[in-house]
Amino acid sequence: MKYLCLVYADEAKLDVMPQHEVDALIDEVLANNEELEASGQLILAEALEHVAAAMTVRVRNGRLSATDGPFAETNEQLGGFALIEARDLNEAVQIAGRIPSARIGSIEVRPVIDLVRERSPQ
Repeated sequence: MKYLCLVYADEAKLDVMPQHEVDALIDEVLANNEELEASGQLILAEALEHVAAAMTVRVRNGRLSATDGPFAETNEQLGGFALIEARDLNEAVQIAGRIPSARIGSIEVRPVIDLVRERSPQ
């Protein structure tokens, strides 16, 4: 089953980290991604630009509106994601716990729904 690991961190804390610590964290993340890829558990992983580059889009009554920034202001912002393959939620949580960013933020693990299969008649 597929799981999405949403990586959250406090960007303000990351912004003041010494560059060598940021570089070390990135190296750990890349090494972890390589391990997961080699095991067949990593489907895709990407980092996101700073939250200041985000836009929130809504359509109401047929009208599109786009506003700067994220939908909600929080202490931690979405900074990246990893789409993984795991036997079950327990294994997905164990994989998420190995993501180095979990030490400075949090990882939200959510099962991915296969909408095509969900709609197929049984």
